[in-house]
Amino acid sequence: MKKPVLLVVLLLSAQIMFGQFDFGLKAGYNATKLSANPDTVQGTMGSGFHVGAFARIGKKFYVQPEAYYTLQSSKVEGTETAWAQKLIIGSVDIPVLAGFKFLNSKAVKIRILAGPVVSFVINRDVKEIGDATGPVRAPDISNVNWGLQAGAGLDALFLTFDIRYQAGLNNMIKEVQTATWNSKNSGWVISLGFKLL
Repeated sequence: MKKPVLLVVLLLSAQIMFGQFDFGLKAGYNATKLSANPDTVQGTMGSGFHVGAFARIGKKFYVQPEAYYTLQSSKVEGTETAWAQKLIIGSVDIPVLAGFKFLNSKAVKIRILAGPVVSFVINRDVKEIGDATGPVRAPDISNVNWGLQAGAGLDALFLTFDIRYQAGLNNMIKEVQTATWNSKNSGWVISLGFKLL
């Protein structure tokens, strides 16, 4: 009983301190591609989804922390040898974004936002495509990955729409079978949400 009461008190305190506080749920589509440093490896963009929650604190200038589960995929294949693999990665992503509202009416808001995101990988799978066995193994994928998101958003009443580009900052795959890969994961994050508060 104490935890729900404390949560309500914190939410009300945030609204009083910052003048405007929004909280809601969101879901959307990811399109990600794993870069491949070796000339003998090529990455292809894959599709995925995300689902989670967001908060928005502030009026014209605002901070937007989020937390959501992301399932993403990417295909890597050899350019000189006939192998291909599909990497499927599930992670808990936590962006902390700062933004500015160009238009801030009650009915419509137009925003820009940018900031860092950290991804904690909780499950990973590497599937072979075809008969040949590729070099990547699940343990080759980093447990924690950092990125930078930047994009724009539109709010219409209680609905909110965001489109962002996410650039990988660290190597999601640094090394494969003692060969240096230095592969970063980047792509698009498109989401639709609705405000509960």
